[in-house]
Amino acid sequence: MELSAWIQLMIGIPLIGFIVSLLVPEKKENLLSKVAFYTAGFNLLSIFIFLIFWGINGFQTLNLEEYVLYKNPNFEFLIDFFFDRIGAVYIVVGSLLTFLITFYSRYYLHREPGYKRFFNTILFFYLGFNITVLAGNFETLFIGWEVLGISSFLLVAFYRNNYLPTRNAVRVFSIYRIGDVGMILAMWASHHLWHGNVTFLNLENTELVHEHLAGHAGLGLFISLMLLLAAAAKSAQFPFSSWLPRAMEGPTPSSAIFYGSLSVHLGVFLLLRTFPFWEDQITVRVIIALIGLTTAILSTMIARVQTSVKTQIGYSSLTQIGIMFIEVAAGLETLALIHFAGNAFLRTYQLLVSPSIVSYLIREQFYGFNPQKKNIKSGFTSRLILSCYMWSLKEWNLDKLINRIVFRPLKNLGHRLDFLSYKSVLYYFIPSYILGLSLLVAEIKIPENIRIYLPTIFGFIALLMVLKAFSERNSARLSWILLILNHFWMVLAIAENELFAWPQVAIYLSGVIFFGVSGLLIIDWLKRLTGQHGLHHYKGYVAKYPIVAFLFLVSALGLMGFPLSPTFLGEDLLFSHIHEDQIILASIAALTFVMEGIVTIRILARLFMGSQIDQEISALSSAELAIKKKQIFNSNDLATKAIK
Repeated sequence: MELSAWIQLMIGIPLIGFIVSLLVPEKKENLLSKVAFYTAGFNLLSIFIFLIFWGINGFQTLNLEEYVLYKNPNFEFLIDFFFDRIGAVYIVVGSLLTFLITFYSRYYLHREPGYKRFFNTILFFYLGFNITVLAGNFETLFIGWEVLGISSFLLVAFYRNNYLPTRNAVRVFSIYRIGDVGMILAMWASHHLWHGNVTFLNLENTELVHEHLAGHAGLGLFISLMLLLAAAAKSAQFPFSSWLPRAMEGPTPSSAIFYGSLSVHLGVFLLLRTFPFWEDQITVRVIIALIGLTTAILSTMIARVQTSVKTQIGYSSLTQIGIMFIEVAAGLETLALIHFAGNAFLRTYQLLVSPSIVSYLIREQFYGFNPQKKNIKSGFTSRLILSCYMWSLKEWNLDKLINRIVFRPLKNLGHRLDFLSYKSVLYYFIPSYILGLSLLVAEIKIPENIRIYLPTIFGFIALLMVLKAFSERNSARLSWILLILNHFWMVLAIAENELFAWPQVAIYLSGVIFFGVSGLLIIDWLKRLTGQHGLHHYKGYVAKYPIVAFLFLVSALGLMGFPLSPTFLGEDLLFSHIHEDQIILASIAALTFVMEGIVTIRILARLFMGSQIDQEISALSSAELAIKKKQIFNSNDLATKAIK
């Protein structure tokens, strides 16, 4: 067996283990844990054997022959795998820690509801991690990137019958999707810079990189900044650091493997993998270093005042990752890899022993607590220290910053579209879409000074539909229909921009139609069964209808363009028809696709996750809800008077 072909084994073993774990009955805990344990163990063994032969052959860079999934004269979508010392460090650390986590979790989560779901998701995450680390081009890396995003959501929302884990899972997934905007735009711009599908092996060729960047410095800078956006969001760097403590709502083992060791370091991996591309761009290197320095300073202060041990460890890890960003910007690749391995093992250990440490400290505080008096000094220095202390307690309001800059403007824009209803969609948007499609099919010539604006206008209409779905609370059905319609408007926008073959349209819309209709049928079935169709509260129907919840999850993933749907390939096809100078249209399309993913997951969470209390509240009318609140207030008031 050739060494390059061995890479298939590193992907195949986790894939087979994941599929087998899906088939194991939920009640057979021992068998399920063994499947996960032996999957991680066999993969670890195969990696060690591979590394021996790799060393004998001189640690040469390996590139697996490309698998072309789709090809036409102007576009090529291929799967490519790549292995070098960066991949070696990440794959070894990932395999070792996954092996330890599966062994630890088989006892830690014994008799825990969702035992099977946990191991299914861990193996799914492990598969996505290996694909990301071994990816040989941006398209392959993005497949693993998406798998990591959805598995992160599922693990944070592991206690899905509780309100807070569900809400925080949606928040974490939303921040991840912001990073996806950068990844999508970087892939789009790379296609134009290289006039084809670039592999990471090509980036190792310094002369080739300089040749393509010559005369395209602006485009090269744009690609680098978009990659930095994706890396910063994935590694919770400033200003995206606030999602990390929210992600600690999941079980301790998942917190250790995701947010202490592996997933949170993938932003560093992305920068290391693309370093040959941006190493001569001084502006980018300075920005990366400044982001890392800012994160390290803020995270250090925040970690020192947190009352939750998992949050302390999380922010301590962010401090080290910020320093890794500085190391990568300085070109210290080896130091960054050593730093990554050390930090990953240390944070995993700290998180796994954190329950025991908390128990010990509580006991010590109960029996041996001795409060000490502190004198608060006056003066500028003391006031500055106290101010930093208070700001650190509030985590420097980074959560509010992201809300104010990103989510609130989008939500406000969506609320301005509250006039949209079934009737307005039926009377205005569908007829106007049919008119635009007819003009396109009939090849009626439109004046050039008007036609050049049509793609951007149609794309903006698609974005408005997604934003309306994002702000919609009264009807899950309307929100879902708007998500389906946005795809049709986006196809029309790209078709007006550049004519492309109908088979390409079929590839894109086939997934949209199939998964969109299946999700709509589930929403209608749920409405008939429960009488509830709004999105005001988390309804928690997964407790009664777990199979339906799983089917809706599949529908949501398919509609948002997850790799299980042909729409994933179709999105890349659509971007290939957006020209290099149409950055506004490309940004609108990327934002539309990303926001659609956030909305689909939000609908899933609102309908099927949450506590029983939320479900009871959602069943009340507004008048009944007011009475319920008054009863709770009166009961609390009586209890207070009784204590006095």
